[in-house]
Amino acid sequence: MNQRQLFLQHVAQTSPSPLMIEVSHSEGMYLFDPQGKKYLDLIAGIGVSALGHRHPKVVQAAKDQLDKYLHTLVYGEFVLSPQVELAELLAKQLPAPLESTYFVNSGSEATEGAMKLAKRFTGRAEIIACKKAYHGSSQGAASLMNPRDFTRAYHPLIPGIRHIEFNCEWCLQQITTRTAAVVMETVQAEWGVRAPQPGYLKKVKERCEEVGALLILDEIQAGMGRIGSLFAFEQHGIVPDVILLAKGLGGGMPIGAFVASRELMQHLSSEPILGHITTFGGHPVSCAASKATVEELVQSDLIAQVPEKAKLFRTLLKHPAIIEVRNAGLLMAVQMESFEFIQKVIQGCLKKGLITDWFLFNSESLRIAPPLIITEEQIRWACQVILESIDEAL
Repeated sequence: MNQRQLFLQHVAQTSPSPLMIEVSHSEGMYLFDPQGKKYLDLIAGIGVSALGHRHPKVVQAAKDQLDKYLHTLVYGEFVLSPQVELAELLAKQLPAPLESTYFVNSGSEATEGAMKLAKRFTGRAEIIACKKAYHGSSQGAASLMNPRDFTRAYHPLIPGIRHIEFNCEWCLQQITTRTAAVVMETVQAEWGVRAPQPGYLKKVKERCEEVGALLILDEIQAGMGRIGSLFAFEQHGIVPDVILLAKGLGGGMPIGAFVASRELMQHLSSEPILGHITTFGGHPVSCAASKATVEELVQSDLIAQVPEKAKLFRTLLKHPAIIEVRNAGLLMAVQMESFEFIQKVIQGCLKKGLITDWFLFNSESLRIAPPLIITEEQIRWACQVILESIDEAL
């Protein structure tokens, strides 16, 4: 049996029609198959590879840590330099009082930990989330999802979840003294890139403060420079009580985190102790790779280049079949007529060596979220391929 047959036989599947690209190696903006065909990656592993694939500094940091130690003990017991140095680096980049980081393995786990922290701190059970938001697939995170297309087969999920419309100011009155936390994406990604209206997040924060609820901002996709600042909330003049990070944080290695004040985070360490625990969270190799990633993002001019690169995409993606192009920096959605049409475009792009995708709650839009290292020449080529694939789909 060849690798594809073995993949279908033994690797658990998540859909009837996986993309089935067999990857032999990667470099920078490109993935390569065993026959040597290269694919320009326009989605960065769903926002993960912010610095592209196998960035030299990230790879070297991981190799250096491999020569020292791997797993030692469950998270939070031993003093491990990669964890300490990454936590310190994040604290320096984040505004006060966001100074205490709890490291986990993924965005879903970050969501779970933050939900528990909010309940423990407030003594309340209700959590409010936005419709058409995605915060992960574990049962707690999935409970925040609405509509229920991807969750109804697994109900009942956890109780006490209420849903409001994103960007709806009068909906904020549903945040009350019963509410432990509001969990909200700084930019709604899976709805096809919906940015907050001017002043909206300030009003959310004010309402949370009025009733004593925590504001948890999910920057799992929007963070790490993707929208033109290291953290997306910096563009809105607020500081959340908790921020969720993952995806681009690891530079290709698995890591997630939720960050809060030290005072707030201490509630997980008593009454009871071990209020939240993870075996592999904050793995030394992942933390070393993450530190190298954050340092490169901060020290380079990649984030400063995001607005101009996004503008070039918007300038070039002109076609009668394109209804709208929405973006928050290099998180972009190209709206077209239908899911079926989008699938034709995606397949056309793949044949030409371009990897694109769609969105969970907006299947009529093409996803563009490339590594931030993408060049002007690569943007022009990618847009040409998309336009050619649209013509062929028509």
